Amino acid sequence: MKLIVGLGNPGIEYQFTPHNAGFLAIDRIADDCGVVVSNRRGKALTAKTTLAGHEVLLAKPETFMNLSGLSVAALVRELNIEDVTRDVIVLYDELAFPLGRFRIAERGSANGHNGVKSVSAALATEEWIRIRIGVGKPPLDDGREIKAGGRDFLLTPMRKQELAVLDEVLDRVKLAVEAVLTKGVSAAMNEFNRREPEGSSGGK
Repeated sequence: MKLIVGLGNPGIEYQFTPHNAGFLAIDRIADDCGVVVSNRRGKALTAKTTLAGHEVLLAKPETFMNLSGLSVAALVRELNIEDVTRDVIVLYDELAFPLGRFRIAERGSANGHNGVKSVSAALATEEWIRIRIGVGKPPLDDGREIKAGGRDFLLTPMRKQELAVLDEVLDRVKLAVEAVLTKGVSAAMNEFNRREPEGSSGGK
């Protein structure tokens, strides 16, 4: 069984904040699969389903972001996952990418993301598949990048316009997860990590 985890904070006040992009991605996959992420196990809300022909467990840790690894490690043990580099996919928000983009990676550093730090510490490796969902500010017309603020920005609910952009991204994230499952992470990276041409409807 594959474990697909979205990172975020539990609680209605955090539901539509940038930091909960991972939770929202899990909810989108669950909706499309006709399941509800509501079973409590491994310090998380979970749902079993079939995605792209694979049996998967969708999970949203209830530990709050900074302790996400406690839940991921508990689920890995419970599911008897032996190869976390292949059978665990984590979805989370990424300030370094503007809203509208995402990237698949096989490994990587936390880049200041406390949830990612927690997961890597709990699994004792940085080698696990992740999909980083951009929540940063789009560049200005002259190409200059705007650095979004940290904690306050991440925990402030997104505006309707931003949610509309993220909504489209979540559909593509689901397709990316399916590609990882069916084609492997390298092929999925080749397919989804390409930058879209300027002027197109949102990059990845």
